[in-house]
Amino acid sequence: MEKDAPIFVAGHRGLVGSAIVRKLHADGHTRVLTCTRAQLDLCDQRAVDAWFARERPAYVFLAAAKVGGIHANNSRPAEFIRDNLIIQCNVIHAAHQHGARKLEFLGSSCIYPKLAPQPMKEEHLLTGPLEPTNAPYAIAKIAGIEMCDAYRRQYGLNAISLMPTNLYGPNDNFDLESSHVLPALIRKFHEAKVAEAATVSMWGSGSPRREFLHVDDLAAASVFLMNSYDGREIVNVGVGEDVTIRELGEMVRDVVGFTGRIEWDPSKPDGTPRKLLDVSRINGLGWRAKIPLREGIACTYAWLREHELTPASSA
Repeated sequence: MEKDAPIFVAGHRGLVGSAIVRKLHADGHTRVLTCTRAQLDLCDQRAVDAWFARERPAYVFLAAAKVGGIHANNSRPAEFIRDNLIIQCNVIHAAHQHGARKLEFLGSSCIYPKLAPQPMKEEHLLTGPLEPTNAPYAIAKIAGIEMCDAYRRQYGLNAISLMPTNLYGPNDNFDLESSHVLPALIRKFHEAKVAEAATVSMWGSGSPRREFLHVDDLAAASVFLMNSYDGREIVNVGVGEDVTIRELGEMVRDVVGFTGRIEWDPSKPDGTPRKLLDVSRINGLGWRAKIPLREGIACTYAWLREHELTPASSA
């Protein structure tokens, strides 16, 4: 990407989009285009088309999405499939219509079957049933992958698709009702510490294994692939290592400084038994994650205390 090329980051206020914006600015790009939802509703096809016609972005990072954890996906499945399908359709079509040179679609590791072989390779896509708790979201993301490929084959749009593992970092959603597991745990253990609680309850058995990638690593991978990869095959982005949810809970407890016990609630769902990405493809292209999990959790907790917690609640 040329330093003065117009680059649109859709979803720039979210976890992924904000990290990509930080990376682009750090790399010296001078025309990073962003819009708030009030300025541009990505679910409004006419508005998206008019914006692309006016701004003519050369490169598009499609990081806008409706996301959430198990509870949010279970309680609002219609919103997760509807909003993501609409956003993807509008942005990908507008990028084609108005001459974008390249588009990068950000998917998710939940596209893979619930019982996919571990670690999950890119070719495992569509080889088995999805995890039921987030199937609507996963199907929307799979549709985005297929749309990128279809527009590449029929119209010549240079569209690439990245599949990140579980993400965390600055600008994450720390709401206990709608967030993913790691930010929810950071918030939960912090509030327990402030309240001097004796215990913290965690869902399930603690046995599922998950992989976690700091969002700044994802941003680095996103810019790296935008600059160097033009293939039609999807690309996994992760660290290639996982931990149990029990190990994660203990790590977050230690970082936050909560001294009480963890109690497990087996009546709550575990979700997919294991989700570990095979990252040999992106490693072979020359990129590897750099931020260790404990260090990333500590930085994220520091960010939360500085930006979202009141002085009283961050004691």
